[in-house]
Amino acid sequence: MRKLSVGKIACILPLFCLFITIASPAQTFTTLFTFDGNTNGQGANAPLLQATDGNFYGTTGLGGADDFGGIFGLTPGGELTSLSMFTNCPNCPKQSSAGLIQGPDEILYGTALGGAYASGSVFEIAPNGLLTTLYSFCAQLSCPDGQYPSSLVYGPNGNLYGTAAYGGTGRFCTAFQLKPVLCGTIFEMTPTGQLTTLYNFCSQSGCSDGIYPVPLMLAADGKLYGATTSGGNAKGDCKEFGCGSIFVITSPGNLTTLHRFCSVINAQGFCTDGEDPGNALIQGSDGNFYGTTKTGGANNGGTIFRMTPAGKLSTLYNFCSLANCLDGTLPYAGLVEGTDGNFYGTTAEGGANNNTAVCFGSGCGTIFKFSRTGQLTTLYNFCSQTNCADGTSPVGSLVQATDGEFYGSAIQGGNSNCRFGCGTIFSLSVGLGPFVEPSLQFGKVGSSINIMGNNLKGTTSVMFNGTHATFIVESGTFIKATVPVGATTGRIEVTTQNETLSSNVLFHVLP
Repeated sequence: MRKLSVGKIACILPLFCLFITIASPAQTFTTLFTFDGNTNGQGANAPLLQATDGNFYGTTGLGGADDFGGIFGLTPGGELTSLSMFTNCPNCPKQSSAGLIQGPDEILYGTALGGAYASGSVFEIAPNGLLTTLYSFCAQLSCPDGQYPSSLVYGPNGNLYGTAAYGGTGRFCTAFQLKPVLCGTIFEMTPTGQLTTLYNFCSQSGCSDGIYPVPLMLAADGKLYGATTSGGNAKGDCKEFGCGSIFVITSPGNLTTLHRFCSVINAQGFCTDGEDPGNALIQGSDGNFYGTTKTGGANNGGTIFRMTPAGKLSTLYNFCSLANCLDGTLPYAGLVEGTDGNFYGTTAEGGANNNTAVCFGSGCGTIFKFSRTGQLTTLYNFCSQTNCADGTSPVGSLVQATDGEFYGSAIQGGNSNCRFGCGTIFSLSVGLGPFVEPSLQFGKVGSSINIMGNNLKGTTSVMFNGTHATFIVESGTFIKATVPVGATTGRIEVTTQNETLSSNVLFHVLP
């Protein structure tokens, strides 16, 4: 097996934090599973999905008989099942670097790089492992529908939304590429596979609207927000097009650029507001947007930033602020807001451990907590176990499961069959309690909503922001509830025989 590189997987006045990074003793790290590179794949590099059955689902980018990765399910206890291994079938999906999503119908949807025209595809997978390709990109010359789709999001109208890193009908881009490629798209697709292109990047002069988009997120206002890894036309050393941008799209063709990275350069030539945002934004409980940039910042080690809905960006933390980047560097993954109000994430490099035989050469990566007061705490340093059996180089975002723990993956390490380790799946407990989570964060009065949790069989009450709802307990891990008349936007509360559980996010009642 070959060594994975973050660069290959990616192909696809700021406020400076002055707080000291510290290590926290109040957490428990557990390696749940180690990939073998053969029967179950290698290099899980996308966020895990917790589904309504309480288990986790994800993809691997490599491994298997044909080395094209696959799709797996994992219990919270670490028992893994390979649902489907991608093959060298000419028309089949293969090499997925994107996470899965689950619709209200409990079907899992995902994207892969391979397909009928070797430019990516959208697929669905049934619980029995039956894989169905819904759409294959690039059926026409020059790929006007896009190439290489990213992770999907589920819209309030029941359709799927996503971005394609390349393709479209904008101008040809040359930055970072050996040959000209088109600059990417935003698309909408029905669950049956009918695709509509909503926007073509580099449609504006000088690609000021950005190029090479990353995954979208659906905000509370019903709009889609996202970022591009290049373009934007700000200053800096980001080739001819710029260092990336943040945008909002409100309707087909109506895209507004909210921020262009590298708007300020320091004396060392680094983009102080960061450059190259590598993953989806999140919307915090305060209504602002949060994210990371892989590079740039005061030390060129990446940043954590906050952006208001109006587009005002503040740099909250500069990675590699400590000697030898003990606080981490290259935060490839996005953030997740925990139920304690803090943000959690990973860095692919840096940290206290550096095994050059396994890691990328500048540290094996970290897990961190970032408080709203601006303090970054290193919770775990990868390669803390012999031969990096705990994994190295996490690049996928963490997910907080309904048991309160955080789950994630590392693309290398694990001390298994691959030369550099086939990667691991891990959990991290920081002492947070259980909660309930709606599988969708929005719905109209009268619509059916899946609510996930633990030990739900004895549920006696479900309320939407204080209004009682009718419900059916489907299993110990999920409930089907009907959004009641009179419900307003707020928390969902589920009362069981033993406790009352609140949702981790606000549920938005749509008009």
